[in-house]
Amino acid sequence: MTAFNASRRRFLAVSGAVGTGALLSSCVTQSPSASGGKSGGPVTLQSNLSSPQAKTSMQQLVAAFNKSGGAEAKLNTVASETFRTQLPTYLTSANPPDIYTWYPGSVAESYAKKDLLLDLDDIWGKPELSGYSDALKKLCTSTSSGKKVFVPTSYYWWGMFYRKSNFAKWGVQEPKNWDEFLDLCDKLKSKGVAPIGLGAGGDTPWVASAWFDYLNIRVNGATYHRELLAGKHRFDDPEVRKVFDTWDEARPYFDPNGTAIPFQDATTALLQGRTGMMLIGTFFADAAPKDALGDLDFFQFPIIDPKVPVAEEAPTDGYFASARSKRADGVKELLSYLAGAEAQELYLKNSSGTALPTHPDAKDAGTPLVVKGRKLIESAADVTQFFNRDSSDALQPTADTALVHYLAKPKQIGSILTTWQRSAQKIWSQ
Repeated sequence: MTAFNASRRRFLAVSGAVGTGALLSSCVTQSPSASGGKSGGPVTLQSNLSSPQAKTSMQQLVAAFNKSGGAEAKLNTVASETFRTQLPTYLTSANPPDIYTWYPGSVAESYAKKDLLLDLDDIWGKPELSGYSDALKKLCTSTSSGKKVFVPTSYYWWGMFYRKSNFAKWGVQEPKNWDEFLDLCDKLKSKGVAPIGLGAGGDTPWVASAWFDYLNIRVNGATYHRELLAGKHRFDDPEVRKVFDTWDEARPYFDPNGTAIPFQDATTALLQGRTGMMLIGTFFADAAPKDALGDLDFFQFPIIDPKVPVAEEAPTDGYFASARSKRADGVKELLSYLAGAEAQELYLKNSSGTALPTHPDAKDAGTPLVVKGRKLIESAADVTQFFNRDSSDALQPTADTALVHYLAKPKQIGSILTTWQRSAQKIWSQ
């Protein structure tokens, strides 16, 4: 094993260890391949990767697979937020798409409980997946049935992104802690720049959850954060109120349009220098012009309390399949291909290249940005996924409502948290 592969495996071991609360559980429907699993027509791959570069990369992947001479695949690309809301309908329809871009964790767990996910145990024994870490194998396994239901293909990090040329023009540098971060915000605001972009408007209000996640894991720690999202603490607890007290220190520096525009438009504002920096995942780079990628950089979300172990957000992405698929053999052929090093490298080559592959032999883009991102993740004491991935898609709208309300009317935080707790309790009680 190379040092690079060993380091990646160490990260994945951490992510598996800390993510046990979000591991897949429940029953999984047996594969239709037990009775043949064959039907005419191509395997349908339903994708939420709708930004230009990501969509092109998926098209290239499917084209390469179709040249292999085996099963045939057809790509259906759906706008990300439409996909998110329609996913339950897709999976419960009489004739659903076969494969879906998504992620392991609570959402996959909820579908596995309803017998909607295909048993993928047999492909996990194939060469394409045999070298995956034990942590990833565990992350993709239903804990009650012991069946694999997910194929991971990439992971990525979140950070405070900015343009190097803009920071140089403004004469500012990356901050090392919360106080330096607020000083940076002061300097940018004095230059007529909105210091912090957001993009929680339109159909991407969930972006605001990154700020809640990071402030909570910096103030209260990752363990408390995951317990809160699991219903073991209350959103109106004093610990959560402390999160918003800290947020109040940075709130005056947010772009006034932050809750009016989606993250794609916030990305444009960042690239054009109308905002100074933005807390976002690397997926945003797929919406940026390729000639701007070399000018992008990021810094770690500032440390607030040095006594709190440092955690970072590093979500895992990949695929699961419908248990109702009539083309299970073709589904598994395509998933085996997507799990391989060649396919993952092809995807990175045609996209922004800012994600990290899960296959132990796949090479990442190797850019300074990616090297820095990998180092950030591997040096973390703990790893979280993201608000809905550490809780559920059902809980996410409660956060969207509460956080957008807070940004608009921060003085109402008391009643906002009371309402958030009431809404969350209804979800947890289901």
